[in-house]
Amino acid sequence: MAPALKPPALPLGRRLRRFRRLRQIKQETLAADLGVSQGLLSRWEAGLHEPSAETRARVEMLLARHENVGIDDTLRHLIEHAPFPVHLVCDDTHALLSASPARQAQWRVSAASVRGVSLWRYATPEIIESELQLLELGWFDEVASGSVQFPTSGSDDPEMPIPPGIVRWERIGISGGRIGRLVSAVEAL
Repeated sequence: MAPALKPPALPLGRRLRRFRRLRQIKQETLAADLGVSQGLLSRWEAGLHEPSAETRARVEMLLARHENVGIDDTLRHLIEHAPFPVHLVCDDTHALLSASPARQAQWRVSAASVRGVSLWRYATPEIIESELQLLELGWFDEVASGSVQFPTSGSDDPEMPIPPGIVRWERIGISGGRIGRLVSAVEAL
């Protein structure tokens, strides 16, 4: 019999705990997202209790969907300690990867509650227009790097307001060979 090419998966509780800790998600937040109590999530992570088959399937889907959302610790540290408003999203999915305290202060939702979630629904018309122009600019070519700047009139979204100003997007390599998009403001209008 040939040896297994894939190591056995960690127990679900340990995988869940690693998922949560790598993304700096509080137990209470993840428990609420899964529709369970914080205490039950704690017992799963400790291996003291197993979720029902239905809940286990939801947890497995969550883990699979976010398997590659992690970013390098150093980059996360730099962003999360930056003194100015900046955040990092996945260039492909627009999922939030990290945000500075100054950026989080602009939002009405916590970064932890939208980490790993696409921010595309908050895009202003100017952001949408600029996104549509990226292909023509060669943004998605492997050799393309650099930045794009454009004005936005901003929005007063109840969850994630965007101040008017000049938006700067910068491509940056992140773990797993993926590309991140660093989003900052050049100046206020």
